[in-house]
Amino acid sequence: QVRLVESGGDSVQAGGTLRLSCATSGYTYNGFSPAYYLGWFRQAPGKEREGVASIYPETGSTYYDASVEGRFTISQDDTRTTLYLEMNSLKVEDTGTYYCAHRTGVTDYPLTSTEYYYWGQGTRVTVSA
Repeated sequence: QVRLVESGGDSVQAGGTLRLSCATSGYTYNGFSPAYYLGWFRQAPGKEREGVASIYPETGSTYYDASVEGRFTISQDDTRTTLYLEMNSLKVEDTGTYYCAHRTGVTDYPLTSTEYYYWGQGTRVTVSA
């Protein structure tokens, strides 16, 4: 069973920086395992969950929503057990609960929440003006 645990959420001022982490377990990648994606999604109060960034570790490909392109960076550690989201130049509109998610198999929609099967519990990010 895939398990995802996010951390690193905090309250910061606009223009600040945060790094979110997601500890992952329950799957392995050894070159023979099914391909998978890891993604970061966020949900603001009263709004739908939206894709922020995702990574396809088999090729290293990364995908970003236009609203965070150039400000956020998704990455994994060398052991591929921790997923990160480095967030720079934070804006008030980045406020929300951030979720880590896992999907097995290829998809044409790596930033669509319904493509992902496993989810963490979320970590709260609040950006104030």
